[in-house]
Amino acid sequence: MKVAGFTFIRNAVQNDYPIVEAITSILPICDEFVVAVGNSDDGTLELIQGIPSEKIRIIETVWDESAREGGRVFALETDKAYQAISPDTDWAFYIQGDECVHEKDLPVILQAMQNNANDPNVEGLLFHYKHFYGSYNFIADSRRWYRREIRVVKFDKDVHSYKDAQGFRKAGQKIHAKLIDASIYHYGWVKPPTGLNNKVRNFHQFYHDDAWLDRHMPENFTFDLGNAERLTRFEGTHPQVAQKRIESMQWPFQFDPVALRKRMSLRRKILQQIEDWTGWRIGEYCNYKMI
Repeated sequence: MKVAGFTFIRNAVQNDYPIVEAITSILPICDEFVVAVGNSDDGTLELIQGIPSEKIRIIETVWDESAREGGRVFALETDKAYQAISPDTDWAFYIQGDECVHEKDLPVILQAMQNNANDPNVEGLLFHYKHFYGSYNFIADSRRWYRREIRVVKFDKDVHSYKDAQGFRKAGQKIHAKLIDASIYHYGWVKPPTGLNNKVRNFHQFYHDDAWLDRHMPENFTFDLGNAERLTRFEGTHPQVAQKRIESMQWPFQFDPVALRKRMSLRRKILQQIEDWTGWRIGEYCNYKMI
């Protein structure tokens, strides 16, 4: 069984993406790893080249700056990496530049690949998500945040990245995926306040034109941490590859849970309570077909 990892990245240094941690978190169970490095001006290429592994294969790309609608450029770059995977690959493991996998989950993932390798009904593996927010000590867990997504697919040329690279489609159809007991640790929202301001503005430049950015997110705008709606304290452990980054956190993070809850509409409070009681997220959008 051959496993290929793949990802895309651009300006990781400037935007403080934990791309090295992301890659190295799943590298132990990958036979090869394709990284599509976009045209950067901050040393991103050299950063990836510095990862000491012969498994890594870099393809240099140029981003289509006109593909802004809906974050389409992210999917285009994901597809470039996917298409460069060796054709004899069985499973393709996708990870984004602000995600990590805990080492304790690697045997679970590998076992799930082995168990479902010959099952034609299983086209992908579905992961739980932990969205860390503002601090490595808190998780955003309201209805605003997606709970699951596909990160491993059976390698097939008909598979492609969907919309803004959140998930995948096969021949235009949703992928049939099996939920496994493994999680993606999403660190994209753990930054100092000024870092979050830059992140949000840089992120939205790939969804909107310059006029929209100037109108809604001028250079001096301040990101509103209240968008999380609800935060819970994280009681577990983080991936070992992320420990150095976690230990270097130096900014204070405080929030008022009562104030956050007041931000929720009555409808969302009711729906959230139903989910808390039953585990059922009414009206949940699923970018896959869970089997």
